Amino acid sequence: MSYLKFDKNQLVNLEYSLYRELLRTNRAGSYLSTTLSGCNTRKYHGLLICPLEELDGGKHVLLSSLDETVIQHEAEFNLGIHKYSGDHYEPKGHKYIRDVEMEQVPKITYQVGGVVLQRERLLVENEQQVLIRYTLIEAHSPTKLRFKPFLAFRNVHTLSKANMYANTKYKPAGNGVKIRMYDGYPYLHMQFSKEPEFIAVPHWYYNIEYLKEQNRGYEYQEDLFVPGYFELPIKKGESIIFSASTVEAKPLGLKQKFTNEHSKRILRDTFLGNIDNAAQQFIFRKNGKTDIIAGFPWYGPRTRQTFVSLPGLTLERDEPETFEKVIDTQLERLDDGLFPKICGMYDCEYDASDVSLWFFWALQEYHSFTKDSAHIWSKYGLAMKQILNGYCKGQKFNIRMNEKGLISATSKDIALTWMDSYINGKPVVQRPGMAVEINALWYNALCFSIELAKANGDKEFADEWEPRSQLAAKSFIEIFWDDQKGYLADYATDRYKNWDVRPNMLLAAALDYSPLDREKQKLVLSVVKKQLLTPRGLRSLSPQDPMYKGQCEGSPEQREQAVHQGTVWPWFIQFFVKAYLNIHKRGGLPFVQKIMEGFEEEMSEHCIGTISETYNGNPPHTAKGSISQAWSVAAVIKAWKLVREYRE
Repeated sequence: MSYLKFDKNQLVNLEYSLYRELLRTNRAGSYLSTTLSGCNTRKYHGLLICPLEELDGGKHVLLSSLDETVIQHEAEFNLGIHKYSGDHYEPKGHKYIRDVEMEQVPKITYQVGGVVLQRERLLVENEQQVLIRYTLIEAHSPTKLRFKPFLAFRNVHTLSKANMYANTKYKPAGNGVKIRMYDGYPYLHMQFSKEPEFIAVPHWYYNIEYLKEQNRGYEYQEDLFVPGYFELPIKKGESIIFSASTVEAKPLGLKQKFTNEHSKRILRDTFLGNIDNAAQQFIFRKNGKTDIIAGFPWYGPRTRQTFVSLPGLTLERDEPETFEKVIDTQLERLDDGLFPKICGMYDCEYDASDVSLWFFWALQEYHSFTKDSAHIWSKYGLAMKQILNGYCKGQKFNIRMNEKGLISATSKDIALTWMDSYINGKPVVQRPGMAVEINALWYNALCFSIELAKANGDKEFADEWEPRSQLAAKSFIEIFWDDQKGYLADYATDRYKNWDVRPNMLLAAALDYSPLDREKQKLVLSVVKKQLLTPRGLRSLSPQDPMYKGQCEGSPEQREQAVHQGTVWPWFIQFFVKAYLNIHKRGGLPFVQKIMEGFEEEMSEHCIGTISETYNGNPPHTAKGSISQAWSVAAVIKAWKLVREYRE
C-alpha cells in the first residue's frame, strides 16, 4: 500500500493534477520537475535542468518535455499535454492517467483502450542524465511508441523564442541522436536501450504557456523546438529506457543503470521517509565543495539558510561528515568576520547582520550531537573569535556591537535581517538598529563560545568575553522587554521601539542560552502561539496588525509586500516546538504532536513529498514560494526528532 495517496477519480481533472508538482534532483545541482498531469506550468519545469558553469553558472532547461504517443492499428493516442492561449490544452494526454505511485520514483500508469503503459522517471546521481523507463503492462495487439522531445536550451529564468540562430541540425548517437542548439551549450544526447527509428521533422511549437508564471505576473509564453520524433515497437511485458544526457550513454547498459539507480532511492512509505528523501535533494557536491541548495526550483545556495537547515539535513540523518564538509566550504567565504548572504559565480553579497551568528548556532547543534568540545574549539575556535571580534570592532553596513553590548545594524535602503524583501529597491520591512532575533543569537553565540573556551582551558578568552555576555543579557531585557505588553519588541533604536508581533522574538525563548527567565519565555510563547502559529509554521506578522497581508498572491510587487507581512514560514516550527516542550515538557506533547502530524497532509498536496518555502497566512494556508525549501524540510525533521525524544 502506497503511503502517498491520490484520488484516482481526480487524476484526469486538471484542477487537481496541475497543482501537484513533482521534483527529483541528482545531488549535484540538476533537477527534474513537472506536474502530475505532465503539463509544465512553470518556466522552471523540465525533464533535464542542469547547472552550466561554462555559460553563466546558472541552471538551464535542456529537455523541457517528452511527448509519448501509443500507436495501435494506425490509431494514435498522444499522452502529452501543453497549455496554449485561451486555456486550450493540446494534446490531452492527462485523460489517460489511471494511477500514480511515488514509493521510490514517480510511477504513472496510462490506460488507452486495452493498452496499459507505465512510466518511471529518475535522475542519475551526480550525473546530468535523466532516465525514463516505459513498461508495457498490457496490450492485445502490436504496439508502437512514438517520442517527441521539446527542447528549450535556455536559462531557467528566461523563456525561449523561435529564432534563426538556433542550430536545428542533429548528429547520430548510439540508438539515438544528439543536438546542441546554441554555442556554449553541451550536446543533449537522446538515446534508447533499443534501436529506434528517428524521423527528422524540425518544427517550432509557438506560444506554449506556463500557468504559474501567468498567475505570478511574469512572461509566460514560450516557443519550443522539436527536431523530430523517435518510433520503436514494444511488446507486452517489455521495458524500454530513454536517456537524455549531456554525455553520450552506452545503450546496452541503460536498463542496468536504471535498476541500480532505482535501488538507491529511499522508500517513501512513511512521512519521515518522504522528509528524509526530500532532505537528501538539497545536498550539493561539486568540485570538492559541499553546499546546500536553499530551495527548488529557482534558488542556489544561501548562507543563512545553509546554517539554519544544516543540522536537520545532516545530523538528524546521522551524517556528521557532511555537516563538516558544508561548514568547511562556508569558511572559505568568511571575510573579516562576516559570512556572505549569497555567493555568486563572481562575487559575494555580505549585506546581512545575522548570518555569521547562525554559524555559532549550527556549531552548537553539532556540539550537542558529538559532545566533542575539544575538536570543535580546535578546528573552529579561530573563526569564532574572528567573527566575535569583527562584530566588536564594527563591520561594513554599520554592523557593530554598541555600548550596550548588543548588535546594531543600520544601512539606508538595505534590509540587513532575514526579512529582506524589496519593492523598487526599497525594503518592505526595514528593521534598523537592534533586531530582537539578532541579539538573541548574539547572546547565545557569546555564551556558547565561552562554554567551549572554558572546556578547553582558554581562560583568556573566557575572561575577556564573559563580562560582555553579562552586559548583553542585562541590556537585552532593558531594551526589548515590556512588562505591560508581556512580549519582546521586534527591533529598537535609541529613540524608537517597534512592537509588531512577529516570530523573531521566538528565538529568544528557544535558543539554548536565553536572556529571558522561564516566566518571560512562557509569555513570549503564549503570544506567538495565539497570534502567529498555523498548521504550516508561523506567520511573519500578527493578523491583528493593520499591515497584515493574509494572501501572498498577485503581481511580484504584491507578493513582495506580503511575504514578510503575514505569510507563513515553516522554518520557525523547530524553534516553536523546542520552546514549547522546554516549558511544558511531556505535558506539551499532545499539542505539538498534533501540529507536526498536520504537515503529513502537505505530502500529497503541493510538491509531492516535501515542504514549500512559505504558505498563505490565511486558511487554508496554500503553499507559496519555492516548491521545496531546505530550511522548511530541515525544521520539520528537527521538530519531529524533539517530539520523538520527549515521547520516548
